[in-house]
Amino acid sequence: MTTDIRFGFSSYSFWPKLASGEMTLLDVIAWVAASEGEHLELAVLGDDADSPIPTIESDPAFVREVRAAAESAGVVLSTMAIGADLSSADAEELAAQVARVKRYVDLADSLGIRQMRHDVVAHAGREGDDTPLFEQALPSIVAASKEIAQYAATKGITTSLENHGFFVQSADRVRRIIHAVDEPNFRTTLDVGNFVCVDEDPAVVVPQNLPYAMVVHFKDFYIRPADADPGEGWFRSRGGKHLRGAVVGNGDIDLVAVARAIKESDYSGFASIEFEGWEDSLLGCSRGIANAKRLLENS
Repeated sequence: MTTDIRFGFSSYSFWPKLASGEMTLLDVIAWVAASEGEHLELAVLGDDADSPIPTIESDPAFVREVRAAAESAGVVLSTMAIGADLSSADAEELAAQVARVKRYVDLADSLGIRQMRHDVVAHAGREGDDTPLFEQALPSIVAASKEIAQYAATKGITTSLENHGFFVQSADRVRRIIHAVDEPNFRTTLDVGNFVCVDEDPAVVVPQNLPYAMVVHFKDFYIRPADADPGEGWFRSRGGKHLRGAVVGNGDIDLVAVARAIKESDYSGFASIEFEGWEDSLLGCSRGIANAKRLLENS
């Protein structure tokens, strides 16, 4: 097994329990400490002051409590992931978004986090060929991401965009933005499963983007043809296939090929289980990390 990969979890995997109040973030940290994982990503969903995950509106005492709990438990807070929309052509709107993301860079720094993912567009789907829209949005995305990366560099933080949200979910668009931003600390959060949302084959495109990976997300999906009728609980890929989250290793993605590519790339750094299936969160996380580790060992 590649010994320089440190496995852990995204807090998004625990979101059903966090949202219901069944678990607090401190409970999640304690669970991770007792698991096979070494680290925890903090996935921020909105800026609410009462969010179970620290936000820029959180009580500073809560932020300090989370950092202290993680340090005491021996759990590394590895990455902060936030939403953002850097595609506006309106200078005022774009400046406001950049200022907000910089505040999250400061929050990450206060938590001892050295890696951050920020979105570059909203997740709403766009009908038809969105290439002209992408070309139109690209200059704003690049300029804003560059400014944020340069600011983050002053604090020793690496920033990234993730392959999700349909608009920049394809491997080539992610690479295009990375090359255009052209900052050494701007990379990608590489989710091995998300490519299927735009009908790309992870076995083909994961190796293409691994050289730019800041962190790797292990994720799996059940995939059914567009003309299937699987019932409720599924969503559609860009090309119409039916998708549903699965325990890592239980779905239809060729994770054997993906694991082999990761191992052959000599990737080192954090790898996170991001579970979005129907099973209980703790079961999905514990089985997912065991499967991911075994896949790497056997590849």
